[in-house]
Amino acid sequence: MTCSLRPVVRADLPDVVRLVRGLAEYERLAHEFSAVEADFDALLFGPDRVAEAIIAEIPGRAPVGIALFHRTVNTFRGRIGMFLEDLFVEPDQRGNGIGLALLRQLGRIAIERGYNNIAWSVLNWNEPAIQFYERLGAEKVADWHGRRLYGPALIALAEGASTHG
Repeated sequence: MTCSLRPVVRADLPDVVRLVRGLAEYERLAHEFSAVEADFDALLFGPDRVAEAIIAEIPGRAPVGIALFHRTVNTFRGRIGMFLEDLFVEPDQRGNGIGLALLRQLGRIAIERGYNNIAWSVLNWNEPAIQFYERLGAEKVADWHGRRLYGPALIALAEGASTHG
């Protein structure tokens, strides 16, 4: 399957929402999805733009894949890296090389910009993705557990309170 890749433009915002919602549904997290076009406009095109995205297209269809990423800092090496926040290919297009094409493009961007790594997270039950990443040579990050503060816990922290004794 031949696909073309290009940076996202503002006119793509409805497809960005659709594709990221598709990822949320695939990851069984649709209940957490609340982003709208304005949110992605701010993230991707606003004055404090913090993310970039690439979409994959095939002839005769709306975009079928997306890679959304942002810069990270590797303080131990004093370098900049890339975090792949979202990688999604529509289910009927998986296995056609689109995910690999998106990741290769990210690799080219990382090398061109002098980034020293690309990092991402994968759900522990997502065996097809895990196997795909392992075939690429991606290493499992051992000895680290992801953490995040959300909603009430984040507010409690900012206010000096504790949500858990």
